[in-house]
Amino acid sequence: MNTPARPFRWRAVIVVALLPTVLFSIGEGALIPVLPAVAGDLGATLAVAGLIGAALLFGQLLGDIPSGLVVARVGERPAMIGAAALAAAGTVLAWFAPGPVVLGIGVLVLGLATSVFALARHALLTTYVPLQYRARALSALGGTFRLGMLIGPFVGAATIQLTGSTESVFVVQIVGCVLAVVVLVALGDPEKAFRTNEPSPSTGSLEVAAETRGLFATLHDRRNVLLTLGLGSMLVAALRASRAVVLPLWAVSIGLGETATSLIIGVAGIVDFSLFFAGGWIMDRFGRLWTAVPSMLGLGIGHVVLAFTHDLPAAGVWFVVVAMFLSLSNGIGAGILMTLGADLADRRNPAPFLGAWRFTNDVGGALSPLLVAGLTALATISLAVGALGVLGLAGAVVLRVFIPKHLPRKG
Repeated sequence: MNTPARPFRWRAVIVVALLPTVLFSIGEGALIPVLPAVAGDLGATLAVAGLIGAALLFGQLLGDIPSGLVVARVGERPAMIGAAALAAAGTVLAWFAPGPVVLGIGVLVLGLATSVFALARHALLTTYVPLQYRARALSALGGTFRLGMLIGPFVGAATIQLTGSTESVFVVQIVGCVLAVVVLVALGDPEKAFRTNEPSPSTGSLEVAAETRGLFATLHDRRNVLLTLGLGSMLVAALRASRAVVLPLWAVSIGLGETATSLIIGVAGIVDFSLFFAGGWIMDRFGRLWTAVPSMLGLGIGHVVLAFTHDLPAAGVWFVVVAMFLSLSNGIGAGILMTLGADLADRRNPAPFLGAWRFTNDVGGALSPLLVAGLTALATISLAVGALGVLGLAGAVVLRVFIPKHLPRKG
């Protein structure tokens, strides 16, 4: 793979991908926590409110189906602009929803737009960032999303406090989308921003190729890697998604108050965010295995340990320790899924494969909460958490076996 003739510019990464991402994700971070309350105000039951919250993830899964085709045909920057505009439209629909059904449709549209936006920024960096900087750039992208989701709830809370209206967070989301569009429009051609002499990957024959390579065709064509290394990535996504479900449920089950739970999870989020660039540096310097396997081992071990602490006298202390350990493990692996996807994709036309890769990962993320809920209902939350821990350890083995096989020079 040839390196660009001119020196790589980190400023371009910040302006092209990171700044729009943090603006977009701050809005989502402000909106997501209040969706159940908004649904309740519209007359939704607790179960229906939960479904409305899940509509965001379901929308992302639906968005994975056309996103690779859309990005490959129109280009990364136009796709990001269109996705941000669609997200704003979905947010407006949710804001003025007369009932829970329309609210759910608006959230579904927001999730679909989020999928396209995420794939477009992923494909953009895959295309323009040289291999020797790839993991750091993609880890920074993952860290930027985490930063937005960390800041968003505080911005939302401040907005609600100032306006006295829960629905004011819809404005935060819309403003974030509009600002992201302004940055992308002002940016112009990504080739100029990165100062690369390579031809654009989104024109000419690549558009013709994209027409015949949708999600399902790509899943079939790349089934060898998606059924092996893709299985490992699916388990990574499942363990990551489980943290958002397991930690609040565990805190309730051991009797922690809401304030203490929020504080612990908030501090854990800071730990997670603080390690994103270190993980990228390790991947670029030593290889993908050096963060993928330790991160997955840590997530698996953390879940297993937590499963045995529920009835201990110091259950609250163990909860704090494990929450921080899980954040440490997750943080060191920031960007690993995007980096592996970028490594496996065709750099000249990455969007079709990245769409299939993200779909595989999102399936894992979607199934994890269902597994937790099902096993908790059938048995206990300890069994559910322990089962996830075992899956995490199995995922570490899968990654250890198949990363060197599929990426021998990057593993």
